[in-house]
Amino acid sequence: MNAKGPEPIGQAVPKLGILTGLVVEAELARQLGFVVSGGGTTEGARKAALLLVKRGARALLSFGFAGGLDPTLRPGDVLVPRLVLGADREFPADPNLLEWLGGANVARLLGDGNVVADAAQKRKLWQQTGAAAIDLESGALAEVAAQHSLPFAVLRAVCDPAERSLPPVALTALGEKGEIDIVRLISGLFRKPSQLPALVALARDAQAARRALIGGVRELRLRPLIL
Repeated sequence: MNAKGPEPIGQAVPKLGILTGLVVEAELARQLGFVVSGGGTTEGARKAALLLVKRGARALLSFGFAGGLDPTLRPGDVLVPRLVLGADREFPADPNLLEWLGGANVARLLGDGNVVADAAQKRKLWQQTGAAAIDLESGALAEVAAQHSLPFAVLRAVCDPAERSLPPVALTALGEKGEIDIVRLISGLFRKPSQLPALVALARDAQAARRALIGGVRELRLRPLIL
């Protein structure tokens, strides 16, 4: 423990490793700790989580957007799950980190590493698992945390709600490092302009999720975190 007492999280506690999938998420999270982006893939997330451990992280946080599975959730709803459902097991979040995040407000989040873009598939997963939402990074982070006996937690905001399917161009335009490839995006829209309304809706929902995460970061900077 620091002899001077709790270190303010607003000064970016270097012991907290944060995993994101997208560059825009990483930009929001940097005020809370040191960040590595997984590039929006499960394998990238696993490598990024291992890099956080290598850099000396004493706790891991999965941060960013999530796809809604619970049909009652709206874009911008902030989620702190009690546990993460991986590909073949459950990973409970750390109680102390949950307390720092304001407490769990959903039972589970699905992090099995699969991209779920179709509304019908989202509905099926909600019925099968009861998970409130899904993302690509949390399962990999939880697995790495368990392997290295590190505490972990998840802070996510709903981007695309359960009833909305993602336009294919939104996935193909995602770069390897988690950035949006504008050329690829424009090219995809040129080939299939009918995707534009869905893309505009996604952008609007992403903005709501972004605002929610900004508010969450602002609150967390005022809370001490001892690792």
